[in-house]
Amino acid sequence: MIPARLQPLLDADGPAMALASRFAGAGHSLYLVGGSLRDLLLDREAEDLDFATDARPDQIKDVVGPWADDMYLMGETFGTIGAVRHGHVYEITTFRSEVYRDESRKPRVTFSNDIETDLSRRDFAVNAMALRLPDGSASEPSMIDPFGGLADLAAATLRTPIDPHVSFGDDPLRMLRLYRFMSSLGFAADPAAETAVREMNDRLAIVSAERIRDEFAKLMVGDHVAEALEALVASGLADRFLPEVPALAMEQDPMHRHKDVLAHTIAVVAKTSPRRVLRMAALFHDVGKPETRDFGAKGVTFHHHEVVGARMTRARMRELRFPKDDIRDVSQLVFLHMRPHTFKMGWTDRAVRRYVRDAGPLLDDLNELVRCDVTTRNEKRARAISRRIDELEERIEVLSAQEELSAIRPPIDGNRVMEHLGMSPGPVVGEAMGMLLEHRLDHGPYSEDEALALLDEWWAQRS
Repeated sequence: MIPARLQPLLDADGPAMALASRFAGAGHSLYLVGGSLRDLLLDREAEDLDFATDARPDQIKDVVGPWADDMYLMGETFGTIGAVRHGHVYEITTFRSEVYRDESRKPRVTFSNDIETDLSRRDFAVNAMALRLPDGSASEPSMIDPFGGLADLAAATLRTPIDPHVSFGDDPLRMLRLYRFMSSLGFAADPAAETAVREMNDRLAIVSAERIRDEFAKLMVGDHVAEALEALVASGLADRFLPEVPALAMEQDPMHRHKDVLAHTIAVVAKTSPRRVLRMAALFHDVGKPETRDFGAKGVTFHHHEVVGARMTRARMRELRFPKDDIRDVSQLVFLHMRPHTFKMGWTDRAVRRYVRDAGPLLDDLNELVRCDVTTRNEKRARAISRRIDELEERIEVLSAQEELSAIRPPIDGNRVMEHLGMSPGPVVGEAMGMLLEHRLDHGPYSEDEALALLDEWWAQRS
């Protein structure tokens, strides 16, 4: 019996049935599989559909070529052809099995001839179901569920279709995927799967940094990120690619709400909006604390942990092959997250300008990070910090109405500096622009004539 929520998929005029008809006409079967089927069964939106077939890649191209607006062939070696039609992507993959052997970072792919073999190689039973679409030998659609995926969906459980040691050994990235699906779906891990991760997490070393990065980035924006991060650390898997985070599990201060920095960090991540850069900054914002921890008369201190943390963030994100823009933005948020706490006596115009200039396009994310960083159970302190951020945002709004805060710069550029002083490009021009910018930050907007006068005075003193 086909669940009612799948009926729209079987619309005769829809893409799934159109593809099924084309494959049936060529003598092949077609199945809706994987996450797209899982999400439809969970009544979640599935923008792109994934299919499996007994047709080989060359045959898939022959079938979908006349139907598709475009085709993506990057996955052809692994049996996947991407068909684009009316802006939607449909991935059609030949039945296959793939395993890692020895210390190889790339899977060895072999094709198979039946759907059950294909499903058995998949990561979890909830992803190891298929909907057979009508073809020449089957006039009605039917569910294929050899590993109990429907029951696992009902129980909200993540269980491998075969022994987890074998499944994770074949593709170690599935261990990280376990926690990614915990984060995105809110499902619990099967105890046998968790045991296998604890026993064999060192095998993640053979997986490329790029594949680890992609799975981890998806984990970080899930609705259940806190539970996933806690389980990831407890399993020992985080030590294999993100050792700075488990290192936060240290005694901090008996008066603090959380017994360690790790619990505080996970709480901050959970409070932030599910945006990749912001969530990553929340995860890394205190990674400098273990290295800077000191015990003094007033208790535990972590002086300059934001500076150390920004450096550690850059190093780890580079190792995981994150894009340069992500590395820059996340490390900058980590570096700046303590800035508002240094202005306890109020926000001067100068301080506001510098804060806005340093935050740049990250201003909203930075303010949210600072607010979410408050996890203390001391209500008086929490209110004080919240008021401080409120005051800062009010000062930004007031100054923005008076000045163009979003584009803080001197009234002249480097070319005008060289023209006025009669010099060629070089470091001195940068020094002059730095001086003019400092004046803008300290005193607000000023005219070109004032800039040239300042330039003359500075040049005379320098000479």
